[in-house]
Amino acid sequence: MTTESPPLLAVRNLSKYYGRYVGCRDVAFDLHPGEVLAVVGESGSGKSTLLGCVAGLTAPSSGRVIFDSTEGPLDLCRCSEVRRRQILRSEMGVVHQNPRDGLRLNISAGGNIGERLMANGGRHYGRIREAAQRWIERVEIDVGRMDDLPLTFSGGMQQRLQVARSLVTRPRLVFMDEPTSGLDVSVQARLLDVLRRLVSELSLSLVFVTHDLGVARLLAHRMMVMQRGRVIETGLTDQVLDDPQHPYTQLLVSSILRN
Repeated sequence: MTTESPPLLAVRNLSKYYGRYVGCRDVAFDLHPGEVLAVVGESGSGKSTLLGCVAGLTAPSSGRVIFDSTEGPLDLCRCSEVRRRQILRSEMGVVHQNPRDGLRLNISAGGNIGERLMANGGRHYGRIREAAQRWIERVEIDVGRMDDLPLTFSGGMQQRLQVARSLVTRPRLVFMDEPTSGLDVSVQARLLDVLRRLVSELSLSLVFVTHDLGVARLLAHRMMVMQRGRVIETGLTDQVLDDPQHPYTQLLVSSILRN
């Protein structure tokens, strides 16, 4: 990770309102190539709303999201829907909290991975299948399950398959919404091991949402803490967790220590 290069992602004064309800308000941050940013907070703090707006899945009420695409800086809030979808399937990846939101359940595991390659112009069946097999192995799924439907997979396997589907095109930036939520501790640990390895091997730039501060410490270089739609503290992950400055962050950290 380097902070000397131009930011891969520059978020400026991003807000989202649902009537009188504040989803997120005046959020600004930079993400540099190879950097992993955790967005933490309790349920209802606005972290998933923020992620949706930054990833181009939800239209913000105001603000800018500048992505340094391969063709130059692009404001995801102002580009066409066609261009935004093209970026999402090529230079970005999204891992949903519920893997069923990110997978096609009626096609095979290998087909799920191959489908993303085909959406980016892949046409050679043999090469697509080889790539799918490699990624099945990289996320520690038995390659013998490649032709099985995701419906027959456990929750942890479905989540790892979703990771493979998102990363097969080597995106420059990946968004993850509570990737370990709802998984048993042992299953969660295996997924985290896979994610840590892939982040290191691929030098991934990653923004992920979590309520689990332990997950944030394991994966993130930097952390943003949200409360009621606002970012109330930001800094290096260990710095924020070991010496929290805002009373809300202190409360979050102390609640973990009590447990």
